[in-house]
Amino acid sequence: MLTFKQPPKEYGDIYLEDTDRPLPEVLNPNTRYMFLGDIAKGGKSLIKSCKDLHLSRVVAYKTLRSEFVNDSIEQTRLLREARVSAMLQHPNTVPTYEIGRDRRGNYYFTMKLVHGYTLREIMNYRERYDLTQLVHVVEQIAHGLAYAHAHGVAHRDIKPENILVGPFNEVLLLDWGLAKVWTKDGRASADEGQEGTELPDSDKTITGHGKLQGTLCYMSPEQIHRDPNISYSTDIYSLGSVLYELLAGRTPFDSEKTYEILDMVENQQPQRPSEVSKYPVPRILEKLCLRSLSKTPTGRPASMEEFINVLQQDWSSDLIKRRR
Repeated sequence: MLTFKQPPKEYGDIYLEDTDRPLPEVLNPNTRYMFLGDIAKGGKSLIKSCKDLHLSRVVAYKTLRSEFVNDSIEQTRLLREARVSAMLQHPNTVPTYEIGRDRRGNYYFTMKLVHGYTLREIMNYRERYDLTQLVHVVEQIAHGLAYAHAHGVAHRDIKPENILVGPFNEVLLLDWGLAKVWTKDGRASADEGQEGTELPDSDKTITGHGKLQGTLCYMSPEQIHRDPNISYSTDIYSLGSVLYELLAGRTPFDSEKTYEILDMVENQQPQRPSEVSKYPVPRILEKLCLRSLSKTPTGRPASMEEFINVLQQDWSSDLIKRRR
């Protein structure tokens, strides 16, 4: 298992003065949170750390950036993200605490403040970790996705930056801002397909305003095409890309030019991980990630449960040394 130091002291010690302090007779939602600082700034949103003065705990507070607070589409997406996160109550998702409006009437929601290392940070020091530890992380994310799929949600933004391993060895799938849900009669949401198509050549990993949804190096071909019939299989492709990178030490496709990566994702087959990795690669896992990277959903594992079943096989002795 991956082992990290304990969470920072900002979680705070627990004292009687905090636990037994009475609530005000009239609760004012505008004075509930004491802001401590910014955590992250995305293309459209801002996440801050703040102390919930009613419960005496530090939480994460997410809202839209000022230029998007009046954008009705982004407002709907923020609400959707908050409610999807709240409704998917699973060990591999981050709990949502509250949704509301601030004193200016703008949407926000609060969630558990999590600490740890992203899978990207862990992969930057790949030599420190056994493959068994890394596959365990992928398996936990697969469990979270299987749960989401069973409840009608596709994540659509699986990447190492959105996978976090916490101080208690918890594995969490972050950022459901691009989640896709369907109506009861199977239709997609009205805002599908309203994103722009241009990506700057210098940026291969950004998920931002006016750009293709998802992170380019992990996006399925149907996600690039904005296929209206996109299914849960897009998450299988993306998690297969993450598994590929763990095995091979690099993404399935790479180039300095965005259009070249797009062409590779749509038309080319990646090299086998065993041909490029400096570490031995289990045949079972190599077959799984290559199958998951099929250009068509029908060529991939039929479900996340099937993906998990392969990860749980005895693959440790089935190794391929790098071919010279």
